[in-house]
Amino acid sequence: MSSQLELQKVQVKYGDFTAVRDVSLSLETGQIGCLLGPSGCGKTTLLRAIAGFESVCAGQVSINGNIISSPTLTLPPEQRKIGMVFQDFALFPHMNIQRNIGFGLAKLSTSERQKRVAAQLELVGLQDYASAFPHELSGGQQQRVALARAMAPNPDLLLLDEPFSSLDSELREQLAAEVRFLLKQRDITAILVTHDQHEAFAMADHITLLNEGSVAQSDTPYNLYHTPLNEFAANFIGQGAVVDTVVNAQGELENSMGSLDKGHPSWTVGETLRILIRPDDVRYDEKSPLALKITTKSFRGAEYLYELELEDRQRIPCLTSSHVDLPVGGYLPITFDLRQVIIFPTVNT
Repeated sequence: MSSQLELQKVQVKYGDFTAVRDVSLSLETGQIGCLLGPSGCGKTTLLRAIAGFESVCAGQVSINGNIISSPTLTLPPEQRKIGMVFQDFALFPHMNIQRNIGFGLAKLSTSERQKRVAAQLELVGLQDYASAFPHELSGGQQQRVALARAMAPNPDLLLLDEPFSSLDSELREQLAAEVRFLLKQRDITAILVTHDQHEAFAMADHITLLNEGSVAQSDTPYNLYHTPLNEFAANFIGQGAVVDTVVNAQGELENSMGSLDKGHPSWTVGETLRILIRPDDVRYDEKSPLALKITTKSFRGAEYLYELELEDRQRIPCLTSSHVDLPVGGYLPITFDLRQVIIFPTVNT
């Protein structure tokens, strides 16, 4: 059985500049993928190549087993059966919501188009706004209209290009979860482009993390957070710190955190390794004899995010309840809960 969407070693260039290099990924029917990464990493270029707005100079893009892009073939966007939700929603201001949703259904009969539009309005919970105009809706409602319009023609694939970026941060994650629910209801295969990991986690089944045009890691959200394959993934996903630690004579990892009983036969005495510490690896424990100096703190409503200094001046994060309110410069008593130690070897120069 072929994948709904498959990319094989796709490469995109602008002149001599390679924007996307050897990217491969696949999505089965009903899966939601995400292209995640910082600005300039190639995620939007890759989305445009899938949509048909950019040509590929190597590799190929296939939908339902049919090649739609290769160095010798670029199927026009309108022939790809792909729906798109844009960053600014791109709603027609002079059309009401009903007409906006029905815009891409001209080939249907009037009665079929009306039924399809009514079904989409019900799906996104906007039945009472059919006669309203875009400027009369909130940002979240406009986003739902854009989604309904993109889904109305029953596309084989839905592309979402930073669809929540114009909304406030609290609404983004909520809407990402709502959009996921709607797509899953219809079993629609989709790809989200975002730089926001919280949106990606709330919506995607599978995330392809890009760095400078290449795949840093392609995995589930859980694996990206808990088992990053490299320091870029470790630093970009979640909040954490990668700190140096030394292998002691017992073959254990040791630094000012104390000895960690995670010895490995391949480690050598005196070897320096780099260990990933997530905020949830460090726990506030008022009875602990180990207390670390607080260098910064950030109030997050229900939580404080503390930055703590180890004896060797390296810094690690710690999340606590907001009831644990200690001053910067004070000391936070903690224990470590390192159930899964992620090690990155140091690069010898």
